[in-house]
Amino acid sequence: MHMMNLNGIALHVADTGEPDLPVMVFSNSLGTDFRSWDRVVERLSGTFRLIRYDKRGHGLSAAPAAPYTMDDHVGDLEALLDGLGVKDAILVGLSVGGLIAQGIASRRPDLVKALVLCDTAARIGNTETWASRIKAIEDSGIRSIQESILERWFSENFRKEREVELAGWRAMLTRTPEQGYLGTAAALRDTDYTEATRNLSLPVLCICGDEDGATPPEVVKATAALISGARYIEIEGAGHLPCIEAPDAVVAAITAFIQENSLV
Repeated sequence: MHMMNLNGIALHVADTGEPDLPVMVFSNSLGTDFRSWDRVVERLSGTFRLIRYDKRGHGLSAAPAAPYTMDDHVGDLEALLDGLGVKDAILVGLSVGGLIAQGIASRRPDLVKALVLCDTAARIGNTETWASRIKAIEDSGIRSIQESILERWFSENFRKEREVELAGWRAMLTRTPEQGYLGTAAALRDTDYTEATRNLSLPVLCICGDEDGATPPEVVKATAALISGARYIEIEGAGHLPCIEAPDAVVAAITAFIQENSLV
């Protein structure tokens, strides 16, 4: 276990690989911890310095009282990279992690060489949908909406054929600290990076599972269309978390993107 005190809170961090290797940094989704990247990381091991972290309110990181802002999340990642002496990272962000990635690329371009935006958008959902989810959790807890979340997270085949594994991801979701989930939901409710993302000028790959029920392909495509030169890849048979369902396809897409843009 590696904990770092950043912006006055303790964040759980994994930093593996030789320090002289190119750096890849992963930021995960709402309701998950950094184990969601395990299958991708094991396939990239040996070729990159791989940094993962549990954002505030998730995993083993501290969960201050809600609400949070996206600036809080972006500031935490900024402090992490500065604390580790990292610049020119390839930043891979999933869902809210993708918004964090967009935010830091706009605020601190010196820290980011390229973005891989997985199942995310410049604006995720709307004020009404987030307000409804926040109220449901405040009234009845995360367990009350777990089924609808899992349906968005995973393809129909995954939910039917991998029930034992699904139970583990269900546990990760429902054991997320309530303040962490509510705080990050509030940050998502209040964030629209459309104009900032339109102004990005670095290599960007957008990935989306074709059965994503949270940020469907048309939403991710629209974000890719904002960014000059961005590439879009759709992953067949995956939901909102293709890093879990289809890690080989995710790694193949990232590897081709890196090669095409001479990033290492």
